[in-house]
Amino acid sequence: MTNTVKFECQTRPQGSKPKALRREGYIPAVLYGHKGAESLSLVAKAKDVEKLLKEASINNTLVNVTVSDQSWNGRALIREVQTHPWRPEVYHVSLFAVAGQESVEVVVPVHLNGEPQGVKEGGVLEQIITELTIQCPPNKIPEVIDIDVTPMEIGTTLHIGELELPEGVTASDDPERTVLTILESRTETAAAEEEETTEEEVEGGVVEELGDVSV
Repeated sequence: MTNTVKFECQTRPQGSKPKALRREGYIPAVLYGHKGAESLSLVAKAKDVEKLLKEASINNTLVNVTVSDQSWNGRALIREVQTHPWRPEVYHVSLFAVAGQESVEVVVPVHLNGEPQGVKEGGVLEQIITELTIQCPPNKIPEVIDIDVTPMEIGTTLHIGELELPEGVTASDDPERTVLTILESRTETAAAEEEETTEEEVEGGVVEELGDVSV
């Protein structure tokens, strides 16, 4: 992951109430991981939070966080965004500092490259997983997990445990989960079943006619 997003905030005033902060145009936030198990209560302008959430994804995008009144700067991941139950309003943002962490858990998209051989032959590609949860060092977070599907034929099923991941990256999900499969076309399957049924009916008719002759 090469691109990072900038986000500036300040420490939350002692005794301030979240509802009052939101009325004044600010959003409460919290930063974890910057100093062991300690957390830092923050506040940011609502417009800056809106911009952040347009440019960054939860558990995916590295964010350059600056706490202006603490002279703290470091990279972090958005861990959680709390919103109003039915209105598009952000209530709270949780951040996790990655500096000093040997490994972090992130979610990255799965991209398929090429056209499967099985699809060229009339099959259908069904992608089950579009995002993958992985563990890796903070400086080795990939933008995406690329899969070359070109050689895959009808009947192929790819599981998480069979993925070729970048160096230092391991999948957190069940290795037996299916990522994608190349299925036989439903049209062809239906045609084959119809043909099989017709053959059975024809064979049944022949047996019946033979039976009548013998009588």
